[in-house]
Amino acid sequence: MPDRCRREASGGRRTLGRIEERSTGWRWPAVAGAGLVALLGVFLAVSWTVTPSTADLLARVRAIDRAHDAPTLAPGQVPRILAEALVATEDQNFYHDNGVDVGALARAALYDLVHGCACQGGSTLTQQLAEDVYLNGTDRTPWRRWEDIVLALKISAHLSRAQILAAYASEVYLGNGTYGAAAASQVYFHRPLSDITLAQAAMLAGLPQAPSLYDPLVHPVLARARRAEVLALMVSQGYIGAEQAEVASRAPVAG
Repeated sequence: MPDRCRREASGGRRTLGRIEERSTGWRWPAVAGAGLVALLGVFLAVSWTVTPSTADLLARVRAIDRAHDAPTLAPGQVPRILAEALVATEDQNFYHDNGVDVGALARAALYDLVHGCACQGGSTLTQQLAEDVYLNGTDRTPWRRWEDIVLALKISAHLSRAQILAAYASEVYLGNGTYGAAAASQVYFHRPLSDITLAQAAMLAGLPQAPSLYDPLVHPVLARARRAEVLALMVSQGYIGAEQAEVASRAPVAG
């Protein structure tokens, strides 16, 4: 074979080899990604089987309320202004997620990784409900975090948003020995939940983060600051106007 032909043939083989190497290199991330997705799917399926059924969630909420002499709220008994305050404060994507906010979880995981702690949970309202009812509150081990994700997905599969919000508002601990928004309204404001004002709804919505710290009867200055945060969130998300927030911020925090 002439030298020119040999060079061309050799060059062709080298070019083909480089193309094959690049092609093989590009396939590995896709294969690895598909394998990871499949593994996660299997893990989710197994977790779905071994975690508790959530079909009895509403019965469990009623049992919690009976134990603490608190009324259980039906969906229509949660005032709109309280629902908006809770969503604005605790779970801005509540009406759009399936019980889990992937973006919030990713941000929380990154924060925890950077700071070397289990500081943030990225929990939705539905996850908080699952933690309270099935997991006894605040255990933040990796398995417990995964378990409350699976339970939240289960809850969202058979309850409406209104039912989930009512269940959460019925059982959440709000300080001063009170469970549920209806009982807390009586303790802090001496009025039924149906009659609360914007300022009072914002106060209640701010309590789940740290009920003892923001107790308006014990720490009124901190409670006022927390209420202002809730009002600001409601303004930023379009639930209320700035003037409404300003008026509400001047109201007493309790009484």
